Amino acid sequence: MPRKKATPEESEQLILEENELAARMSNPTGDALRQFFSLDFRELDRDLTEEERDEWNAIYASYRGRSALSGIIIGVDHFVNNYGNDNVQDMYCATVIPYRVRIIIPATEMWMDDFIVPDFAFRGMVGAKIEFVITRVEREAGFAVGSRREAMRSRRYYFSRHQELWTEGARTKCQVLSVGPRRCIVECHGHDLNVTQRELSYAAIADLRTVFHPGTELSCIVKSYDAEKGKLNISVKEAKPNPYDGASTRHPTGSRRQAVISGKYAGGVFCNLPDGTVCMCNYSYQYEDSDFKIGDIVILRIQRFDDEKKQMYGKILSKW
Repeated sequence: MPRKKATPEESEQLILEENELAARMSNPTGDALRQFFSLDFRELDRDLTEEERDEWNAIYASYRGRSALSGIIIGVDHFVNNYGNDNVQDMYCATVIPYRVRIIIPATEMWMDDFIVPDFAFRGMVGAKIEFVITRVEREAGFAVGSRREAMRSRRYYFSRHQELWTEGARTKCQVLSVGPRRCIVECHGHDLNVTQRELSYAAIADLRTVFHPGTELSCIVKSYDAEKGKLNISVKEAKPNPYDGASTRHPTGSRRQAVISGKYAGGVFCNLPDGTVCMCNYSYQYEDSDFKIGDIVILRIQRFDDEKKQMYGKILSKW
């Protein structure tokens, strides 16, 4: 039977319960800290291999000193735990396993409050490399809980205090976290950013998922940074030379070139040339739009250049 749709009151209550659970998972109580320090680590770790012992020591150090760990998300699980309460609560959590220990990061501990999370984001993060701080150690149960939010706060603070990192035009790196058809989520120095195809590539890309993947590291440049508001603006494509520069020499007006249709918009057709230059085309009179599909290889004729817009225009002559 189909699941009954929750009422607004039920939905609100569910959100409150998830936030309460996340708070318990990410903010250990005094009892949890006392329980941790009362453990007999020598006995618990006696039979561990050297690699397992190193892994647990790193987890202990992050829990005690709030230092960041890094790992790759290998899945998103439905985690259930009641931490001694009568009412069992559950929520979605990202799973990271550096070696043998399962570390879970609740969905509510994944993003900063100033970031609007797209629908595709969380489940699409498998393969993404993230940093996190251990906020709870369930040593006897063999798992730990982490918070990406805490690690991001530390990264933002460090970034804000080093001007050479955020000076306009500074070159840096960003990590791809999740990819949708038209936009990606990337992380740069503790800032999660929604970037569109226009900000990622000079070439037109019909579906970003065919080019970008979680875990990929991209070069980028800083466009602007507002330290007071903590707002960072970057550009991935501007970290590379614009293929339009010198295009009029490589592709003189009137020349014919082979290209691939990468997209259609408002009657125009985006065609990518092998050197990365994009040519906005119309069809020759004998063709209709239905005659061509995205991905088709075509022959086009270069008609004109617009240096102000840095755009090349042409006409599709035939399929190749």
